[in-house]
Parts: sequence; C-alpha cells; structure tokens
Amino acid sequence: MKIKYNAPVLLSFVIACAIVLLLNNIVPGFTQTWFAVPGKGGFDKGQIRNWINLVSHVFGHANLNHLTGNLLMILIVGPMLEEIYGSLSLLLMIAITAITTGLMNIFFGPGYLLGASGVVFMMILLASFTNFREGEIPLTFILVVIFYLGNELVQGISRDDNISHFTHILGGICGSLFGFFRKGKKTLVVKEVSVK
Repeated sequence: MKIKYNAPVLLSFVIACAIVLLLNNIVPGFTQTWFAVPGKGGFDKGQIRNWINLVSHVFGHANLNHLTGNLLMILIVGPMLEEIYGSLSLLLMIAITAITTGLMNIFFGPGYLLGASGVVFMMILLASFTNFREGEIPLTFILVVIFYLGNELVQGISRDDNISHFTHILGGICGSLFGFFRKGKKTLVVKEVSVK
C-alpha cells in the first residue's frame, strides 16, 4: 500500500498555507505584508504587493488555530470536489473566490483580510451541489444556506469579533454560483447492494 498525493491542488494549497504561517513566525510581519488585503481606503493601486494580495490573502493566517480551523474543513470537503470538478477547475474557483472576497474587502472591509475561510465556505456550498440534477434544487443546499450562511449573517450583525462574516457569506455565494452553473466532470454514484 502506498500513500497517494490524491488532491494535488488542495494538498499544495494546504502546504503553502502552512509554509506561510511558519515563515511569519520566523519573519515577523511577513503575513501582513504579502498575505493580507487592506480594508476600505487602504489599497494603493500603485503597489504591486497590493495586487498580489488580492489572491495571496487566502494563504495567510493569523495563528495556528486560524490555520487548522480552515484547513481541516478544506481537507474534509476538498478532495471530493477536486475529483468531481477537476484540479484546474477547482484552482480557478479558489482564485475567483480569493479575488472576489479581496475586492469586496477593499471596497467595504473595515480592516485587513487574511485566511482561507471564504474558500472554505465556497467549498461547503459547492459540495451541497454534488448531486444536483437539472430542474431540482437539492434540499442539502437549502439547509446549508440556512445553517451556515444564516449563522454568518446573524453573527456579522450581532458581533464585532474581528471575523469577516461578510467574506464567509461571499465565499458561500461563489460556491453556490459555481455549483449551479458548473457541471462536474464526474458524478458520485451510489449503488444499492442487496444481501440475500
């Protein structure tokens, strides 16, 4: 039996996030400089670093708890999505989600944005579309929207906790749109087995 690098995009993403956090512990301010998108009024379009951060912010995390919280969910949900949609498509979805959440933070965010939670919520909502059929809306999708995004909406309104609930919601919207408009290259098929 051998170990397989089964989800190259997601595993590479996880490794990159861990390396960024490690480097931040060695070089203080590394994450803030290269892996955080400034909030409203802080974006300097003349600095190349700010343009890079529109995508790179999903690799930066504030601490080990922030990192593991995001990466555990990515490792649980992501490999199935990479198998269904393909590595290149999933990479594109991650990049679009990163750019979308980064841009929204530039226009509306109160402070810096970093972390992969927008990507996590994109994957959660996208996963609820894995058994999507034409003309149907999966009940799992509706329940995920109610519980995950509803909770984020309530938390965003009622708390000031330094968490970008808006990014979670926006990531979920991206995942919903990807799931609705993008067909997977494979579908998961479960066969019934009768035992006699």
